[in-house]
Amino acid sequence: MTVSPKKIGKWVLGLSAVAAGAAAVSYVVTKKLVDVAVDRETPKALEKTKETFAGSEKMREIMEEQKAAADALEATPHEDVELTAFDGERLVGHWVRCDAPKRTLIAFHGWRSSWTMDFGLIADYWRRAHCNVLFVEQRGQNGSSGAYMGFGLLERHDCLKWAAYVDGLGEGLPVYLVGVSMGASTVLMASGMQLPACVHGIMADCGYTSPNAIWKYISEKNLHLPYTGLRRMVVDDLCRRKWITEDSNYSCTDALQHCTVPVLFIHGTADHFVPVEMSFENYLACAAPKQLMIVPGADHGMSYLVERERYEATCNAFFEKYDK
Repeated sequence: MTVSPKKIGKWVLGLSAVAAGAAAVSYVVTKKLVDVAVDRETPKALEKTKETFAGSEKMREIMEEQKAAADALEATPHEDVELTAFDGERLVGHWVRCDAPKRTLIAFHGWRSSWTMDFGLIADYWRRAHCNVLFVEQRGQNGSSGAYMGFGLLERHDCLKWAAYVDGLGEGLPVYLVGVSMGASTVLMASGMQLPACVHGIMADCGYTSPNAIWKYISEKNLHLPYTGLRRMVVDDLCRRKWITEDSNYSCTDALQHCTVPVLFIHGTADHFVPVEMSFENYLACAAPKQLMIVPGADHGMSYLVERERYEATCNAFFEKYDK
């Protein structure tokens, strides 16, 4: 069978059109995913996903307990403070002070969350442990300004700014950087920077290794979309434009190789959002004194809820060891 050059040309044009169409669809899908990931406004579809996630009776009970604890924390007397970020954004924090403080914690919440929701349950323990706590509202969320969330790449600079602010108060207390989820990755990325001498340690609960790594995991495992080289290139390009940065490939593992303060890593084995293996990777990359606490059966950010006594004992021992 002989095929004319003209027909072959039509086939090539047809295949090219199909490929171009597929690439266009892939770009649109990828752009939407990036918008959902980093844009300040919460998409309606994500709100529906949260409602579905709360569908089980057990999860509803957990979320109700979290909500009650969040309301209690918000009602606790606190002092509001503001800083100006390196890029001019307004950063908001909330001081909750205790009697006879032994240390200060600077706490960073996670992705599309809040200081009250992420730390409401543990706030009472921190009070009993004689911790002054500065609860930070991450950029692009809640009271802090910013059109985008930076997945730690921008927030690490905010973390350094908050640490310098606390150091400047001259209270003489040891300071710990504490974070959960994206907040954990925020403090881990900051670990490779020049931290004030007042920072005695870092406590990171269920942090990921890098923005690209968590996007790949969510894309492939949760959304069943291949995170191909082309999709990653599109993600990098879109993020650089939104964040105005060339550091979109920076990671916690990069930072931890230069870390000089002790780090306590915490993670649950049943984490469906950030796989526990990422804390193993972060732990192995850490050049400073380190400790790893794994909580069997704990889902994302639920380690304290699952093993409160062990969690508190581990943190108490960490404080006692590094307060001096």
